[in-house]
Amino acid sequence: MSLGLSTFVLVDSDTGWPLPDTSSGTYNYPARSCPEGSLARVKPFWIQLAYLTWFQTEKPSLDGNEDSTWLGEGQSETQLATVLDPDEAETNGEDRPAWDSKIQYVLAQVGFSVGLGNVWRFPYLCHQNGGGAFMLLYVFLLLVVGVPLFFMELAAGQSIRQGSIGVWKHISPKLAGIGYSSCIVCFYVALYYNVIIAWSLFYMGNSFQYPLPWTQCPIDVTTNYTVKECASSSPTSYFWFRRALNITNSIDDSGGFNYIMTGCLLAAWAIVSLAMIKGIKSSAKVMYFSSVFPYVVLFIFLIRGLMLDGAMEGVTYMFYPRLEIWGSVQVWRQAATQVFFALGLGYGSVIAYSSYNPVHNNCHRDALMVSCINFMTSVLASLVVFVVLGFRSKNIALRCVAKNLGLLSAMSSHGSDQHWWPWFNMTDPSSVSITDYSEWYQHYSSMVGPNITDCSLEKEMNEGVEGTGLAFIAFTEVMALFPASPFWSTLFFLMLLNLGLSTMFGTMQGILTPLMDNFSFLGRHRTLLTVASCILGFLIGLLFTQRSGNYFVTMFDDYSATLPLVIVVVFETISVSWVYGTDRFLDDIEVMLKWRPPVLYKYLWKYVCLLAMIGLLAASFLRVVFKRPTYTSWNQNTASEMTLEYPGWSLVMIVMLIVFATLPVPIGYIHSMLKNRMAPDSEDLNDQEMHRELYTKCSSTDQLETNSHQLPCEEDVARPRSTFLPMGNEHYRLLSQQEEEEDEEQDTGL
Repeated sequence: MSLGLSTFVLVDSDTGWPLPDTSSGTYNYPARSCPEGSLARVKPFWIQLAYLTWFQTEKPSLDGNEDSTWLGEGQSETQLATVLDPDEAETNGEDRPAWDSKIQYVLAQVGFSVGLGNVWRFPYLCHQNGGGAFMLLYVFLLLVVGVPLFFMELAAGQSIRQGSIGVWKHISPKLAGIGYSSCIVCFYVALYYNVIIAWSLFYMGNSFQYPLPWTQCPIDVTTNYTVKECASSSPTSYFWFRRALNITNSIDDSGGFNYIMTGCLLAAWAIVSLAMIKGIKSSAKVMYFSSVFPYVVLFIFLIRGLMLDGAMEGVTYMFYPRLEIWGSVQVWRQAATQVFFALGLGYGSVIAYSSYNPVHNNCHRDALMVSCINFMTSVLASLVVFVVLGFRSKNIALRCVAKNLGLLSAMSSHGSDQHWWPWFNMTDPSSVSITDYSEWYQHYSSMVGPNITDCSLEKEMNEGVEGTGLAFIAFTEVMALFPASPFWSTLFFLMLLNLGLSTMFGTMQGILTPLMDNFSFLGRHRTLLTVASCILGFLIGLLFTQRSGNYFVTMFDDYSATLPLVIVVVFETISVSWVYGTDRFLDDIEVMLKWRPPVLYKYLWKYVCLLAMIGLLAASFLRVVFKRPTYTSWNQNTASEMTLEYPGWSLVMIVMLIVFATLPVPIGYIHSMLKNRMAPDSEDLNDQEMHRELYTKCSSTDQLETNSHQLPCEEDVARPRSTFLPMGNEHYRLLSQQEEEEDEEQDTGL
């Protein structure tokens, strides 16, 4: 009797058992991990009867060269081999995008992890916290905390082939809130990160003129004198605070919209939208330029910077180790935080990018490679920053010497033969070295007037500059001194633009991929979701284009992401290490990589990483609670920066940002518990959840001896997955007619 079925079947290569089609909605477990003689599948009786009938049907032979035809044009082996939930089949099945090449994927991961923080945050931390000693501490934390957590996220995303929501929901429905928290934090970061891209666009647009507009102070047309605010500060500071931001004196004064920055923000969101409108297929093409170009610029700036006077002093200051900083808890907290943010942990973007990989991609090698590239980029950026700051500091110190020598020359015109009089030639300031002047000042500073000041190169180097102050004030000041300054300025801000865009693409992917994977409607309308997200981001981002917008950027940067992301990673680590189990996780990675990672990862995940993240969470929380949040404002009257406390409504806003980002974690847990209790057969669901959490691979000897007649190796229909890793195509092969008939006789006894 013929059922009209196909003339070939899929079988498990280890047991020889036929694997039925997944259209029935039940789930296959890898049969090689189940007791011999089991089908590793929950099947209705009519399906079993159909199989017995099928086994007796005469079938013509299947040529081996027809394998590729059988797979069909619309499916790949991996897609056929991967068994999915019926609910997820639509969004995570045949139409899931994939990277065109390995280099494309690596560039995307590197582009996301290497961002503006590597250029203007890491050098500052290294500068402030012991130079080479901080680097050694950073490498230590990177190896014992950063790389294991990065590897964990890569493996989870690649094996499950879902975004952050789907990955943690896959382990347990109670953990779905972790993914939603990641999406919210990504949205926070995207809001203010694109504002920095808008600033870069503004400065790049102003770089196409000579001389650069921040080289000298403007003239007040009413008084015909230099503008007071600029004369009291510097041309670069004036251009940044007044021309670019037109900033108010405090966060309480909104000051209305800055229309130029609003237009730049619109352009920034338009670039992001166009680059991501086709998903990774379009954004990956942009990555070839946006991820590589910053390295070209950094090397160009390094070569040019090493030719500058004062460059070697800056490099020496950078690498000189001060080991006493290792005793400071604050330095450990800053190093751990930098490792955490440098690798992009907790955002969900690492998971999203790796979910588009082939299931057998070597994600362990990727974790080591990307982490190494990230660190080397930070070192390269630090070299560039320190050679430039060394040149800048030496110029400031030489101007200081020339100014003081001018005052001393004026004093000498009135006659002076004091014993403290300088021994060097004051008529030619260029011939006087900073070292000679500092030595003289240290000996006779108490004898000269208050107008004569110290001019120390080390003092200038100690005044660390970070963030926007480094990029838009210190660097612009130096580039104005370069020959062909418009070229160098354009190159620098084009680099910042590409650094920001590559990170922005990863951040947006951390939002879009989980939503499209978890909601089939959004998955079917990828373009509409991308455009709508960018429009929403622009509208909310108008908060940052007010004249007080820079203060809100600082608020979001300091408080909206730090605590929520650390909380997310703590729960991620608990989920893999204690809920799912590190042994099972390593088993799944072994199936995926075809070799088992070192057992060291088990203890790093379970204890070292978890305790480190809990310690970082406690330190960050205590810092927020016991140190009242402050921000740096620009006072137009004094033309100087001031540290102010956030007003009450701003503190409420900070608390709301943190709470709103972390709330999905407990809500997801409570929702799952209530859903189970309200189900008609809640008792069965609870039993299934217990089986899910206590499941051990059936290949275990103890499991077979004690539980072979009590616990089935397959899962109930309501909980279709117990293993972390979907079945890979190594479990399947095509069965020829002769082999099939032999296996039928052996296995069914017919």
